[in-house]
Amino acid sequence: MLEPDQQAPDTEADSPIGRPRPAFTAPKGAPTPKRSAAQANRRQPYQAPSDRKAASKQSRDRNRGERIRRTDAYQRGEQWALPQKDQGPVRALARDVTDARRGVGEYYMIFVIVAVAGLLVLPDSLKYVADLLVLALIVIIAVEGWFVGRKVKRLAAERHPGQSTRGVTAYVMFRSINLRRLRMPKPRVKPGDKV
Repeated sequence: MLEPDQQAPDTEADSPIGRPRPAFTAPKGAPTPKRSAAQANRRQPYQAPSDRKAASKQSRDRNRGERIRRTDAYQRGEQWALPQKDQGPVRALARDVTDARRGVGEYYMIFVIVAVAGLLVLPDSLKYVADLLVLALIVIIAVEGWFVGRKVKRLAAERHPGQSTRGVTAYVMFRSINLRRLRMPKPRVKPGDKV
């Protein structure tokens, strides 16, 4: 039993959990910043403009700037901006191999436009020729894409062992039928360069 002049020990204050935490001190080796500098560096919550039109314009400008930054990075081929289908060293190698060569697929769209124009102006007896040309072109592009895909898989096995090459052949085919100027990400190599 405690005597009246004795107090019970304060278990909360004596325990390390109950003690108040000392104030945070800046790391040593640098002078303590002035109050004005510390207040300027303090993060402030976002203050929305009171005017709805101004807030909407500010949001649009911010989103437009972010879209432009992401599009530019995508065109340059930066990893963080690439969609999932374009990411990885094997896909970068496939793009370089495809862009370093000239192929029939590169002129596919031009041939298709000429064939469609031929269907409109040719007599009925010759229209089947345009159909056969388009079909032959598709077969040539598929065979060419298959050979380039095999080359990419062989190079990927040498340079990036253990990386997945799944879907590389289709990736090469679809990239090769785009006009070189319209390919995204933009080609890093010129035609004829060694990859």
